[in-house]
Amino acid sequence: MNYGYDNQYTTYGAHGGADGGGFVAGEPQSSPAAGRGGYGRDTVRPMTIKQILDAEQPHPDADFRCDGEPFSQVTFVGQIRSISTQPTNITYKIDDGTGLIEAKQWIDGESTHAEKMDLDSNKPKLVEDGYCRVWGRLKAFNNKRHVGAHVIRPITDYNEINYHLLEATAVHLFFTRGPATAQSNGQQRDTAAAGMMGNGMRQDFAGATDGQLGQCSPLARRIFATLKNTPQSNEGLHVQMIAATMGLSTSEVYKGAEELVAAGKIFTTVDDNTWAILDG
Repeated sequence: MNYGYDNQYTTYGAHGGADGGGFVAGEPQSSPAAGRGGYGRDTVRPMTIKQILDAEQPHPDADFRCDGEPFSQVTFVGQIRSISTQPTNITYKIDDGTGLIEAKQWIDGESTHAEKMDLDSNKPKLVEDGYCRVWGRLKAFNNKRHVGAHVIRPITDYNEINYHLLEATAVHLFFTRGPATAQSNGQQRDTAAAGMMGNGMRQDFAGATDGQLGQCSPLARRIFATLKNTPQSNEGLHVQMIAATMGLSTSEVYKGAEELVAAGKIFTTVDDNTWAILDG
């Protein structure tokens, strides 16, 4: 999807981000605190304003998370309710029907000169009650959230509004239910497994898991069974694959996996999001 910033973005279903790794030009691609997983945090995620406002942040230095996935850069559309111009920045209050948030765009000499050159042009302008698309980084200051905008541009094709809402929904469903094809295949496998258990496997499975898992919760037992019965390499299964196979959200998988790790039944392999069963 081209958001008008001269960059192309792949869909989340293809596990993609911005071209070149999803990083903003001119910003460092990593930092000492970034560590593993920086790529995922710096990709651009389409969201509604409500999702932005409801995103979790355990502490001020933590990454923002939505649907259990970290992010920092967002893109959203909405109607401009007010424009406030200051010597150093312009603040836009934007409403998309799900919430209201401020987007701040800093002013520098070059941008001011460019705006003056465009005053008499026929290019669409950002005006109150007009619609716009914002691309920027989510920030919090004094318990209030705003978006530090890299780009704010007016929307001229109103189909873009509907498209964005559909895209935000698709990304939400991807992270909470997994890719559609994988989820469908997982449901078919679950149905087939249930039928096989009816022919005598249920008792064998129950006996094996009861002895291995002790006091683990039903969720942890299901995740353990998935790890045990799903074909995989010696690296184990990634959280997204488990979530897609079982029809769970990634946050539910993390919860059950943490319980199994604490019980010494599974361990992380190539990263903190991939697990395998601990033999013996």
